[in-house]
Amino acid sequence: MGKKFLFWTGLSGLLIVELFSVYLIMPFPGSQEIQSLDLAYFLYRWRWIFRIFFIGLLVYGSLDSLWQRKWIPYAAIVFVTACILMLQFKMSADRMFLQPRNLNMAAAPQNNVDPARLVIGVEKDGEARAYPIQYLAYHHQVLDSLAGKPIMVTYCNVCRTGRVFEPFVDGHYETFRLVGMDRYNAMFEDATTGSWWRQATGEAVQGPLRGRQLPEIFSIQTSLRAWMTLHPQSLVMQADEAFNQRYDSTTHYETGRSRKKLTGTDSLSWRRKSWVVGLVHRGQERAYDWNQLLEKRILPDTLGGMPVFLVVSADSASFFAFEQPVGTTTLSIRSDTIEVNGRRYRLDGKGLDTNAVLNRIRAYQEFWHSWETFHPLGSRH
Repeated sequence: MGKKFLFWTGLSGLLIVELFSVYLIMPFPGSQEIQSLDLAYFLYRWRWIFRIFFIGLLVYGSLDSLWQRKWIPYAAIVFVTACILMLQFKMSADRMFLQPRNLNMAAAPQNNVDPARLVIGVEKDGEARAYPIQYLAYHHQVLDSLAGKPIMVTYCNVCRTGRVFEPFVDGHYETFRLVGMDRYNAMFEDATTGSWWRQATGEAVQGPLRGRQLPEIFSIQTSLRAWMTLHPQSLVMQADEAFNQRYDSTTHYETGRSRKKLTGTDSLSWRRKSWVVGLVHRGQERAYDWNQLLEKRILPDTLGGMPVFLVVSADSASFFAFEQPVGTTTLSIRSDTIEVNGRRYRLDGKGLDTNAVLNRIRAYQEFWHSWETFHPLGSRH
């Protein structure tokens, strides 16, 4: 076997491995439509073995002084090296989307975020925090603490999925980096085992911890105005000035007016990029058409053998889901007040003229293609 052949085999093999390692976990044409996760993880897991092997072939094939110093091999090496550097340092997910350098949480008087913007809100033990989607969509994850415990606030704007997790695996604190995406959903890699975790479900889908689940924290997607009305003492994440130019400076994505291929919205119902609200309750999953919810403002249903209902606020942006109290005969919403059997409740289910509290249900706004992909056994309303 000639040294020229070994040289070109090593050089091309090195390029192919590096190219596919990035292609399979980034939103390139066709990469997210194929079942490629096993191959992507295999290439990533054994990347150094492939690199050493192909570099060895390249070096051995170069022993004849690069074929009497002809310029073509030199140019090929420069080209491949440039491609690899671009793939690894410019197109890898964790270098394109960085975590905040300074997490600045401000109370209402110091807040600079437009009240009309959407946030992912969390509350526990009387402590409330809101994370604007315009910042989360770039960072993909924000590490913070709530009631003295670490939390991991995540968002994927290609799926329109917001989730908040406890960053603990088997009781041990874990750190994660954005590694790429699969089926258009962001994936994180844990630092300890190198397992890959899906953002939309919090499940490890590749690696030694495959099948494990991150504990999820109850969160709500609302407008900042609605959130602060319910939680006036809440802290609000502010922009990190280091990333001002990378944040979404328009409201097109949040309001559904964007028509971009990856993050744009289809205004019709039950299309790939249509909005749905997904509920998970008592082992059953169901998706509800956002357009129908806006029209009706309140949607009663039965899920997991339990009567439930879904409401949207007067701002047409904030939504909530609850179990129906036993014996419910009438349900309605006026302005931002829910009425159940004549009793009034706030949007978060707390009673206005009663001490009763409505039992909340996890509700997620997503693109239909995301919910359908990651909840294939669910039904639609």
